[in-house]
Amino acid sequence: MTARSMGARTVVGRRRAKRRAKPIETQFRTIISPLQLNSVWGRRVYWAVLVTVVVGFTLIFVFPLYWMITGAMKTGEEIAQMPPTLFPANPTLDAYVEAWDLFDLGTLLRNTAYYSLGGWLFCMAVDVSAAYALSKLRPMFGNVILGAMLATLMIPAMVVLIPLYVTVVDLGLLNNPWGLWFPAAANGFNIFLLKRFFDSIPRELIEAARIDGAGALRVLWSVVLPVSRPILGVVSIFTIVTSFKDFVWPLLVMTDSDRMTLSVGLSQTAGMVSQNAIMGGLVVASIPTIIVFFIFQRHIMAGLTAGSIKG
Repeated sequence: MTARSMGARTVVGRRRAKRRAKPIETQFRTIISPLQLNSVWGRRVYWAVLVTVVVGFTLIFVFPLYWMITGAMKTGEEIAQMPPTLFPANPTLDAYVEAWDLFDLGTLLRNTAYYSLGGWLFCMAVDVSAAYALSKLRPMFGNVILGAMLATLMIPAMVVLIPLYVTVVDLGLLNNPWGLWFPAAANGFNIFLLKRFFDSIPRELIEAARIDGAGALRVLWSVVLPVSRPILGVVSIFTIVTSFKDFVWPLLVMTDSDRMTLSVGLSQTAGMVSQNAIMGGLVVASIPTIIVFFIFQRHIMAGLTAGSIKG
């Protein structure tokens, strides 16, 4: 091998080494480049925008609740004062006591809790069974059935209100809890959420339980439900909160004063009490749903995102 050929090979080898050692340039298609973001002013602007957005959206959602709580602590004259005050001058809890007596909140809360518990039980029984059948039992025309259930979500609730009311009247369910429980039993959105979660459960678990001799109901009770706590918590929140905030349907079905729900009872008596008492009643009415949220909050994101990504 000649010196010329060896020199040529050395030059080629050096060029290849430089090519391999050259870092790969990464292109970022963002408004602010990483170099600008890592600078002192870039970090300051980033944190300023982040804090502003977080605080702004937090105030948008929390301020109505704050205004309701502090409004119940004000006098009637202070509530009507213009411009309004952010903080009560002489805070007092008398409005809460007055609202409890005038609205008979104890009876309304008991009625609403009873209706919500019954609606939750019926919803769990119907929706879980339907989602389990569509996901694991795979009936004939299962996709068609699921599509029909989801199609009901496209129909406005007011469209089916009159036919539903006529059905309840024909069945003699006025002023009867069953008139509230039957319409709440089947919900296409809840069935869709449950089915998506059940689809993510490994089929090996189902097959192993069937090999051990477990039937369909046993598999549902011993295998599917224990691993489905996140999505069951989400569906529970949706069902209970819907029962507490529903107004039009309980107004039509529960006409007796001793059977009214919380939202209907507050609206029926609101015109005869002071404004701060109304605020106090609304605060008391919102407490149960807030408690339910804090009980099930850790299941919300886990339940909504479970089953969306398959590994």
